[in-house]
Amino acid sequence: MMRTYAGHSTAKASNELYRRNLEKGQTGLSVAFDLPTQTGYDPDDELSRGEVGKVGVPIAHRGDMEALLEGIPLGEMNTSMTINATAAWLLALYIVAAESQSPPASQDQLQGTTQNDIIKEFLARGTYAFPPGPSMRLIADMVAYTVLHIPKWNPINICSYHLQEAGATPAQEIAYSMSNAIAVLDAVKERLGESAEQDTMSKVFGRISFFVNAGVRFVEEHAKLRAMSIIWEEIGRQRYGVTDEKLLRFRYGVQVNSLGLTEAQPENNVQRIVLEALAVTLGRNARARAIQLPAWNEALGLPRPFDQQWSLRIQQVLAYETDILDYPDIFEGSKVMDGLVEDLLGKARAEMAVVAEHGGAVDAVPYMKGALVESHRERIRRIEAGEQIVVGQNRFTETESSPLTADAEGGILVVDPAVEAQQIEAVRQWRSSRDQAAVDAALGELARVAADESAERENLMVPTIAAARAGATTGEWSATLRKVFDSYRAPTGVGEAAAAVSGPELEELREQVASLQERLGRRPKILVGKPGLDGHSNGAEQIAVRARDIGMDVVYSGIRLTPSQIAKSAVDEGVHVIGLSILSGSHRELIPAVIQALRQAGVDAPVVVGGIIPDQDVPALKQAGVAAVYTPKDFDISKIMREIVELVGERAGVPA
Repeated sequence: MMRTYAGHSTAKASNELYRRNLEKGQTGLSVAFDLPTQTGYDPDDELSRGEVGKVGVPIAHRGDMEALLEGIPLGEMNTSMTINATAAWLLALYIVAAESQSPPASQDQLQGTTQNDIIKEFLARGTYAFPPGPSMRLIADMVAYTVLHIPKWNPINICSYHLQEAGATPAQEIAYSMSNAIAVLDAVKERLGESAEQDTMSKVFGRISFFVNAGVRFVEEHAKLRAMSIIWEEIGRQRYGVTDEKLLRFRYGVQVNSLGLTEAQPENNVQRIVLEALAVTLGRNARARAIQLPAWNEALGLPRPFDQQWSLRIQQVLAYETDILDYPDIFEGSKVMDGLVEDLLGKARAEMAVVAEHGGAVDAVPYMKGALVESHRERIRRIEAGEQIVVGQNRFTETESSPLTADAEGGILVVDPAVEAQQIEAVRQWRSSRDQAAVDAALGELARVAADESAERENLMVPTIAAARAGATTGEWSATLRKVFDSYRAPTGVGEAAAAVSGPELEELREQVASLQERLGRRPKILVGKPGLDGHSNGAEQIAVRARDIGMDVVYSGIRLTPSQIAKSAVDEGVHVIGLSILSGSHRELIPAVIQALRQAGVDAPVVVGGIIPDQDVPALKQAGVAAVYTPKDFDISKIMREIVELVGERAGVPA
């Protein structure tokens, strides 16, 4: 299965992109949804500001889903949807869209996968909506429903991918994803009840798939996949009594590593992607069922159609021009590979035991989050120290200007800002033209079922599909469940991360902070904020950890803040500097909004910004009042912190 992860702007524009990609030889769809859709907000919600259509396609109701998939026969298509907190809702919209096609596609014809691994959202990606308990209930209901009514659908994609992006070692990636899967399977088993036949639980196990990361150390990465296959079979046989060899198979799709893609000399990302694809294709016994490759320029911003075509062609060259698919497993009997696999198995089993000691994956979220922050910090330390070489970033940095980024937009796709206003108007028009009484009744029924906590409670998928048919919106579905389930703020992992190791550079920074503290009369304080819906918090967490380790007071409450909330926190905490992090492309709208809110609140502290920010956007941000901009090429966190400390002293009138 060959896919590219795609979607942006509007349902109509994304539909055109999908149809072009299918004409070029793509054999399945991988739908990217925008952040409001992923987190359960309509385009006109305050938290959606600046985020509509940026990192994916906005889908607010069944009309949007029908437009997204127009002309694509869903009875024949295999569709992957990267959606988690709102997975049940988007699957419901997909079902209703399939029913509306001519000829209609029934539920038992639908093929595809919903990502739907909510635990990794608390750990790594941040697009959660509800607390862990109700989130697991939604997942269990959806898994149970699909096994009975949509037998070709993979109802959950356990994601080790995002764990590696958050810094996980191979052993942690194995251990945490397998622990997540156990938590889901246990929840489904409880949902099905004691009377469920073993055959049903075996079918549930057989419908679980994984979404795995493959890094550039492709020999080690291949060993990781072989180890995952072994542990998965053990879990099936020993914990759930599965005996069918087909159902025990470790089924996974893969996107190769985005964490290792660099903004510096981005053309190097092409060979990184190719090497990473080898990790999941070289050995037949651990080969991926489906692959989607990132584009060379994803460290810069949204890829263009040409960039996505390039990634598709990489897959096609590997599949049709090389001989990697022609032979039996070339690693079978390899002492090196067997040794690597055994080493990873030992480390992963030990880490799974630690998670189990914490009460399982749901209860162990704070522990796992802290461990990931610590692992990511160690990765950054190695890069800063030159122990881990990244070509073009910390070594071989001399470079020619790249013709790939020479155009006016810097070699990326820039979404028209007018899209957000169009989508706001469209969703309001949709609401005004539907049968409101039918929507109210459907949402009322959804609330009733959600509030029932008895063992015999009804499956939430049934009223969810009914609400989709009635014309409810994404925001209305989520708001209904938030009223019943409440909201949630995941742990940041910053407090759980271990204390800093000593080193000459850190000691020098601590002395610099101590000197500034003496001149200020109190400890310098930084507010690290993530405005908007961007949940990729790795960079913000590392800044917060490093600031803590050099002696600054740190205010960091996690993701998903409005400009007014950030301004209020800055006032309440009396901070000396504000650091904002945005990786979703919404910096042009949200950063000026935050600065305006700060100034209206009387905060004059300097603002620094980090994220995926194209060079052409930097002047406008500085004109809006940003003191410094940092992007992925600025990998030296100690250097960033030194500049921030100096900035605080200068702004406070007490320079060193």
